[in-house]
Amino acid sequence: MCYTDVNSWVKSKMKPLVLDLFAGAGGFSLGFRLAGCEIIGAIEIDKWAAETFAYNHPNSPVIQADMATITEDDLKELCKNQKPTIVLGGPPCQGYSVCRKNAGDPKDPRNNLFKELIGVGSIFEPELLIMENVPNAINARTNSQEKVIDILNKELTEIGYYVYVEIWQATDYGIPQIRKRLFVIASKTNLENPFPSPTHLAIDYNNPSLFNYLKPCPTLWEAISDLPPLEAGEGAEESDYNTGRINDYQQLLRNGNNTLFNHKAMNHSKRMVERFAAMNLGDSCKDAPEHLWPRQRNSTAIAKRVYDQNNRRMYPDKPCHTLPASFYANFVHPYQHRNFTAREGARIQSFPDSFRFLGKPTVVSHKLLAREGRKEEKYLCQYNQIGNAVPPLIS
Repeated sequence: MCYTDVNSWVKSKMKPLVLDLFAGAGGFSLGFRLAGCEIIGAIEIDKWAAETFAYNHPNSPVIQADMATITEDDLKELCKNQKPTIVLGGPPCQGYSVCRKNAGDPKDPRNNLFKELIGVGSIFEPELLIMENVPNAINARTNSQEKVIDILNKELTEIGYYVYVEIWQATDYGIPQIRKRLFVIASKTNLENPFPSPTHLAIDYNNPSLFNYLKPCPTLWEAISDLPPLEAGEGAEESDYNTGRINDYQQLLRNGNNTLFNHKAMNHSKRMVERFAAMNLGDSCKDAPEHLWPRQRNSTAIAKRVYDQNNRRMYPDKPCHTLPASFYANFVHPYQHRNFTAREGARIQSFPDSFRFLGKPTVVSHKLLAREGRKEEKYLCQYNQIGNAVPPLIS
């Protein structure tokens, strides 16, 4: 039997059951839940991300554990002996270099986190196994120069799957963010069209096309303009919305929500606010007057080198740049002299406003925390959780 695409396959089944590995805060799961699936279990190593998942998926059990330590019995107990129809997995990109000591080539997926996904596929034999990763994963090679993606294809084929690989651009599906990601679909059934066609187009409003029939992708400003304006240090973990007209994208993500979560601006210094105020759209720190450049570490002297990818003021009439895990230090609000709030990042990632992120908004570097023995803070903060997530509307 050949299905035309994954959506029609899902619609042809009764409530597909989903198991989410490397679940993070739960963006991948949320998309499948919104599509009518039931999330029967999740595994996530990070404490704060697992707490966020549990809060927002109250009917889905989540185990906070390292996937490498999970046994077959653990998996079956988590799923209450149900067989998942779909297994999701977004192994961290560090998975290409993370492996057990003396396990061989660290770039070989059989020796790293992808091995766990393939192992779960062997145990449950789900109808679909869907993986997400950074686009560069498609070019990764082992030490013997064998392509990682070819090994994955071979391993999955050997356990009975048809394998499909494609790199997606988030703006093609209505996400207001230039974000490319690799998706791998392994299916027990041969799929004629495993990937959906683009639904949106990122329009250059200075040169709009007269001949496209796709919806315009929302811009950054269309994603966040209804959120209350904040100065540095203002806002709260719970606050009220502004009233006023909202657009379709904002309406979709508000979805009748009454409380605004995670909309708190960072506590910038007066000097940093002055630096941001001196920056025009598209500028970064290095475009600010030199006396406002960041200072050298542990010194009052002005830094001799400033990285232009840090603290760039985003254009309001375009999609945002890719949100990394540390996006709190990457982007400046188009009009307000501060970095994005966690909620603004969540909007750019297409999380609904009802989705609340737990844990601290930000933490200092994990290297510093480890050095100082502050293990209780060495978790993924709200910004990390958001930047690491699969956008739910993509999912």
